[in-house]
Amino acid sequence: MRPEWGGAARVSAGTVTGVSSQTIFEQSYYSGVPTYDFPQDLRDAQLALHRTRAAMEQYAKTLAWSAEPMPGWEADKQLHSGYRSAKPDSPGYTDEQREQLAAYRAQLLELSTAVMTHPYWEGLSENVVAARMALQHAHEQPAGEAG
Repeated sequence: MRPEWGGAARVSAGTVTGVSSQTIFEQSYYSGVPTYDFPQDLRDAQLALHRTRAAMEQYAKTLAWSAEPMPGWEADKQLHSGYRSAKPDSPGYTDEQREQLAAYRAQLLELSTAVMTHPYWEGLSENVVAARMALQHAHEQPAGEAG
């Protein structure tokens, strides 16, 4: 939700009279940021890209530290520290894990290509980089207020 009023809010002793803190945050966040009317299919592709990347990162956290079988190790004690860096033996990835990672990567490539080559970008004459940055946050706002 963007504030309907412009200008600066009046702050007195750390509080703002008559304005919620959420509105103040939104005004400061959105002020001066150009708005873009992203097509819904582009917004959907960008959101799918975010979700797929997050799913792949979560999946990767469950995997062994090395894709190939590797022996574990323990580093020497560091000066002025009792911490010793160490890794257990790694069994490597199973064929299923490799296939799942490959599927995530293929989906990320497909979605990235769909976002970057969308016809919408051809209609922008300037500030394409700013528009692409705004698209990355468009899912945080209602569809009518794409930023």
